[in-house]
Amino acid sequence: MDGLKWDEKGLMPAVVQDANTMEVLMVAYMNNEALDLTIRTKKAHFYSRSRQKLWLKGESSGHTQEVKDIRIDCDNDTILLLVDQKVAACHTGYFSCFYRAWADEWKIVGKKVFNEKDVYGEKKTD
Repeated sequence: MDGLKWDEKGLMPAVVQDANTMEVLMVAYMNNEALDLTIRTKKAHFYSRSRQKLWLKGESSGHTQEVKDIRIDCDNDTILLLVDQKVAACHTGYFSCFYRAWADEWKIVGKKVFNEKDVYGEKKTD
């Protein structure tokens, strides 16, 4: 993994895309350990900046991401994961975190696939 450009906190943005539809599902951050775990397990791992710890996508919900391909951009500072998303990527119940589009105001254009309160209770986690 020589040549990767981590920021001053040892992090790098990771764009996550559905391997079948190519829809962008989410953006998170990875550190070297998260990338290594992702490579070894083929399950998406990230680093939570707010919780200051590693996390496996779906550890609370069961909505995991099976990694099909890992790519790096031309500047070596952004990771792209192509994944098989189980159920949904967004903690709000939508398949993608990018479920709203601007058309004079924000309008929901995505598909809601689960009720977040049924999965997380009153508190969101991942």
